[in-house]
Amino acid sequence: MNYPQANGPIGVFDSGYGGLTILHGIRQLLPEYDYIYVGDNARAPYGPRSFDVVYEFTRQAVSKLFDMGCRLVIIGCNTASAKALRSIQQNDLPQWDPTRRVLGVIRPTAEIIGKLTRNGHVGLLATEGTVKSQSYNLEIAKLWPNIKVTGQACPFWVPLIEYNEADSPGADYFVKKRMDQLMLKDPDIDTIILGCTHYPILMPKILKYTKPGVTIVPQGEYVANSLKDYLRRHPEMDTTLTRGATCRYYTTESPERFKETASIFLHENVDVEHVDLGQERAS
Repeated sequence: MNYPQANGPIGVFDSGYGGLTILHGIRQLLPEYDYIYVGDNARAPYGPRSFDVVYEFTRQAVSKLFDMGCRLVIIGCNTASAKALRSIQQNDLPQWDPTRRVLGVIRPTAEIIGKLTRNGHVGLLATEGTVKSQSYNLEIAKLWPNIKVTGQACPFWVPLIEYNEADSPGADYFVKKRMDQLMLKDPDIDTIILGCTHYPILMPKILKYTKPGVTIVPQGEYVANSLKDYLRRHPEMDTTLTRGATCRYYTTESPERFKETASIFLHENVDVEHVDLGQERAS
């Protein structure tokens, strides 16, 4: 691939809007860098899709971000991190450009979780795709073999958020239902990972139905800290990143719709452009 070789921004990719919570966490900690955000809203949600489809969609998005000048891409989507990250790192990067990097959101959360749980019983609230992939269980087991991870899929949570119903009575019903199901599976859970980047928007409801003493772990802060540490350990990558404190937003769907929903996540208005990921870039 003949990608641009000049220094460039950090890319953040998500299947939709949830990665905005990751981007927000990163920009809070590392505001000086330039960023490009791409949301594949036209093909979201990724959660129910097969491994092969998620891999292909994620490949297209990462390639597009490289084409837009990014040297480093963060996959701010748990489903894509679970189903596509490893294949892209192992199969695609060596062919595309071995000097570029793609990082995900599961590893940073796995690294910190052993320091947060007191009794080794961890719950995971996530999409069906992330829960079924067992990615959290596998990553946590590598680092913390004594931790027991119990997953609970949460259908309807993402649509509730994207249709601005996170504060509605309907949200109470669906949040309580999944929290109760999770705690029934393992009543000893003392720490719960929000394994979908949308879920922090439901935090008031999640806390309402969480029993006292249970720690809730959103990802934005931990991914940001992990990225900061990564750049400290890899100065050869850090020197390729531009620093203008800018952020550009792109969506595969309607820019107007994206602007409206993005304000739920960012609490600010943003300028958005349309981008097409469906065409594979010529080699």
